[in-house]
Amino acid sequence: MDTQEIERLKKERNAVILAHYYTDAAVQAMADYVGDSFYLAKVASKTDKDTIVFCGVRFMGESAKILNPSRRVLLPDETADCPMAHMATAEQISRMRAEVPDLAIVCYINSSAYLKSMVDVCVTSSNAVKIVRALPQRNILFIPDENLGHFVAAQVPEKTFYYSGGYCPVHAVLVSSDVLSEKRAHPAAKVLAHPECRAEVLALCDFAGSTAEIISYAEKSSDTEFILATEPGVLYELSRRCAGKRFYPVTPVCMDMKKITPEKVLDCLRGGGFEVKEESTFAAAKKPLERMLELG
Repeated sequence: MDTQEIERLKKERNAVILAHYYTDAAVQAMADYVGDSFYLAKVASKTDKDTIVFCGVRFMGESAKILNPSRRVLLPDETADCPMAHMATAEQISRMRAEVPDLAIVCYINSSAYLKSMVDVCVTSSNAVKIVRALPQRNILFIPDENLGHFVAAQVPEKTFYYSGGYCPVHAVLVSSDVLSEKRAHPAAKVLAHPECRAEVLALCDFAGSTAEIISYAEKSSDTEFILATEPGVLYELSRRCAGKRFYPVTPVCMDMKKITPEKVLDCLRGGGFEVKEESTFAAAKKPLERMLELG
């Protein structure tokens, strides 16, 4: 990949490249900013560039456009989507609002703009506990990821939680026997898990946290071996920041994230890509995102 051409095109188009930790290593190497959903949402909300090339799945590009309606937001692959982003319904939300008093609808940022437009606040895995604890309501409908919702509920026992039943297909496929098998192979290794994993997996981990928190934990830890219960795209950043340490991933890859390739990113800078357009739900979806940035 011609780095000089990339820099020239970014300058010509006044563009910035954002990439999620789950994208391919070569894509992360091209990016100006690499991070998890919360970090990238903050970057997108503050950029002064005319064009944002968002290397991630569709809901991420939507969030960037919602927070920056005057910017041009491009996705390298239109079909890169997150199944969990659609795992709640307007009917569920309406029914719960009618039936449960003193209720806050809390929406994981890994959701469509359509779902965001109907909720009170968005959260990420790194700020969900802090935000839910700060909400005045005593009842919480947590959508769409039930595993993350249960993780938060365990740390905020003073509130009553309800769920929509969604899940991340990559993290939820992992079961305790997968971790135990890897633990037998590497008995000295610490287990690091994302809270999108099942409760049975989190029960075996030494640390559970967002992607960024997992990376930070591994970097600061005196341990040198880790079983990694999250998408293995994080290995690129871990190898950069944790020289001499060994990681054993146990989750499969996110095939939607891997649809983003360096060639498709370059195509965005050359005038291609899929442009995220303003939709009718975006204005309503902006409020819970802004509240997340305020409270998180």
